[in-house]
Amino acid sequence: MTSRKHVLCIVGTRPEGIKMAPVIVALQREPWARVSVLTTAQHRDLLDQVLRFFAIRPDVDLNVMRANQSLPQLTERLIGALNRTFARLTPDVVLAQGDTTTVMTAALVAFYRRIAFGHIEAGLRTHDLHNPFPEEMNRRMAGHLARWHFVPTERSRQNLLDEGVDKAQIHLTGNTVIDSLLQVAAYDHPLALPLDPSKRLILVTAHRRENFGEPFRAICRAIRMLVEKYPDTEVLYPVHPNPNILTVAHDLLGGHPRIHLCGPLDYTAFVEAQKRAYLILTDSGGVQEEAPALGKPVLVLRSETERPEAVDEGVVRLVGTDEVRIVAEASRLLEDAFAYQEVARGVSPYGDGHASERIVAVLRQALCVEPASVSPRDRNEILHATRTTAEVIA
Repeated sequence: MTSRKHVLCIVGTRPEGIKMAPVIVALQREPWARVSVLTTAQHRDLLDQVLRFFAIRPDVDLNVMRANQSLPQLTERLIGALNRTFARLTPDVVLAQGDTTTVMTAALVAFYRRIAFGHIEAGLRTHDLHNPFPEEMNRRMAGHLARWHFVPTERSRQNLLDEGVDKAQIHLTGNTVIDSLLQVAAYDHPLALPLDPSKRLILVTAHRRENFGEPFRAICRAIRMLVEKYPDTEVLYPVHPNPNILTVAHDLLGGHPRIHLCGPLDYTAFVEAQKRAYLILTDSGGVQEEAPALGKPVLVLRSETERPEAVDEGVVRLVGTDEVRIVAEASRLLEDAFAYQEVARGVSPYGDGHASERIVAVLRQALCVEPASVSPRDRNEILHATRTTAEVIA
């Protein structure tokens, strides 16, 4: 056995915590890996909930979040703090997931310091640099600086090939979010909220920066119209703490007896809420991946998505932020049982629950010079398994 390799895993937001956790846990079982966890705390309380659930204790906490900081301010603070930390820890590998400012700056600083960078959930694209903003730019930059690209789907792999990435650096693994989802969804969890079991639950998540202002107001108006149109429904909306969301949501949705506004739910409670939901309205990327695997119809409150696979499967629909269209699309699913069943088919194109194992196998081979553990057969199994994820959950 070669000397242990220092792998630094970086998490900044709640979704990153959910998707990095199974990788961190898998790496901690490897005798060749010395694992450190760095959190930037780009989301503070939301991330802490996830790390506690998976029993992950950060070795370094940069705590960079400040109220109302601009993207340039956040980027400047992250670059400086990460550079000092990388210089002190001298990792052999840096791993990060997704498309946040944390990920982009981690890739950039690793490049400057000539540290190998592994990008988990690589290759997602809308091909519109400003939508989602700034995530599309973050993901592209991280992708062009990575040594290993761990892609969730064949389409993501093709996106990178189209951009000139060496195919030997691209590894089809599935998405680690399904690893975490299967672990949690296999059990029922308490949901301490005053929900009426006789009502059809509409679960809402909406927080994206590009929807701030009038688009988000239109979303709120649509939600209120739906709950007033259908007395047999109620809405659960865990509201993001960003003031651009929190204030408007309470102004436009507060006070309605069948609209429940609450703080962000911990991960197990949120998975339980998805399981109980009849319909989900979201602008979140992670929910687009999780809800189809649970057999829940999703209306995406965005005009573009970097996760088109579920749209192609017909289990996710893009509806944008126009309130008339949101109400029309939701009404069709609430009124037409056949249309509902077409969307609630339990098809997930994002993995089989073993993505983290494949990522670790690639790193083991690269860092320890062992035989390759990811084969063409594995690739075919991932593609076939995407259609049976719901059966695994059940």
